[in-house]
Amino acid sequence: MAHKFVIEQNKKGEYVAKFKYNAETIFWTEGYTSKASAKNAIESVLKNGPGAAVEDA
Repeated sequence: MAHKFVIEQNKKGEYVAKFKYNAETIFWTEGYTSKASAKNAIESVLKNGPGAAVEDA
């Protein structure tokens, strides 16, 4: 699979959810104190992302 979500710990020890495509990080979340919160962020993107509007500023 060329794209995936990855949960990693940053230098502060926080959990960050990253979306990667062909090993390149496309976007990432803020740092969370628990891995469960990072997983919730991924679930929110999967649920709400497909219907999100696109704004061209």
